[in-house]
Amino acid sequence: MASTETNAAPKDGNDLAGLEAGLDALETVQTSRTPFRRTLTQKILPPVVAIALVLAVWQFLVSSGVADDPTKLPAPADVWGELRTAWLEGTLHEYVWTSVSRGLLGFLFALAIGTPLGLLVARVRFVRAAIGPILSGLQSLPSVAWVPPAVIWLGLNDRMMFAVILLGAVPSIANGLVSGVDQVPPLFLRAGRTLGATGLKGTWHIVMPAALPGYLAGLKQGWAFSWRSLMAAEIIASSPDLGVGLGQLLENGRNTSSMSMVFFAILLILIVGIAIDLLIFSPLERWVLRSRGLLARS
Repeated sequence: MASTETNAAPKDGNDLAGLEAGLDALETVQTSRTPFRRTLTQKILPPVVAIALVLAVWQFLVSSGVADDPTKLPAPADVWGELRTAWLEGTLHEYVWTSVSRGLLGFLFALAIGTPLGLLVARVRFVRAAIGPILSGLQSLPSVAWVPPAVIWLGLNDRMMFAVILLGAVPSIANGLVSGVDQVPPLFLRAGRTLGATGLKGTWHIVMPAALPGYLAGLKQGWAFSWRSLMAAEIIASSPDLGVGLGQLLENGRNTSSMSMVFFAILLILIVGIAIDLLIFSPLERWVLRSRGLLARS
C-alpha cells in the first residue's frame, strides 16, 4: 500500500511539472527570427508565381489569337507601355495620389462618424430600433446610386466625393462595431461594472477592446466601400477642377477606346487596394490575433 502511494506521488509530480512546462511554453515569446528561406517559400513565392501565371495566360490569349480583336484585349506589353509613359511624364503619382488622398481622408471622416454612431446603436435600444434597419439598408445600397444626387446637391467638387464616400462607408463601420459589441460576453460587462468601469470608462476599457475583432472587420469593409464609392464617383463625375484620379483615368480610357489605358487603370486600382490591405489592415489583424493568443509569434 505504501509503495503504491510512493509510486503515485512521483507520477503526479511529473504530470504537474509537464503541465507547468506546457503553460510556460505557451506564454514564452518567441524572439527568433523567421528564416529567410521560409519567408521566401511561404510569403513571397506564392504571389509571384500567381502573378506570373496570370501574365502567361494573358499573353497566351493574345499571341494565340483567341482574343482576335487587339482593341478588346491588349497585350501585357501595351499596358506596360502605358505605365512607362505615365512614369516618364510624371503623371503616375498624380493619378494614384489624387485618389488615395481622397479615399483615406474620406475614410477618416467615416471613421469619426461611424464609430460613435455604432456605439450609440449598440448600447441604446431605442436608437437601434429606430435606425438599425436603416443602416443595414444603406449598407446594401450600391454606392454608385449616391453619385447623381450628390452631384446635384453639392456640385462637381471634392465635397461631393467625400459625401459619396461617407454614405458608402459609415454604415459598414457602424454595423461592424454593433456586431462586435453584440458578441462581447456579458461576464466582461459585469466584471467591469464591479471594478467601477461604467459609462465612458466602461466603453473605453471593456466594450471597445472586447469588440475589437468585429470592429476591425467593419473597418476593413468600410475601407472597401470607401474605395468603391470613390471609384464610382470619379468615373461618373468628371471635371477639370477635380483632377485626374484612377476612376477618371479609367473613364478616359473608355472614352478614347484605349483598352491598354483601361487595363492600366484597373491594375492601379487593384494594386492600391492590395497595398492598403497589406500595409494597414493585415498588421492590425495580426496584432489583434496575437493579443488574444490566436496567432503564434514568429
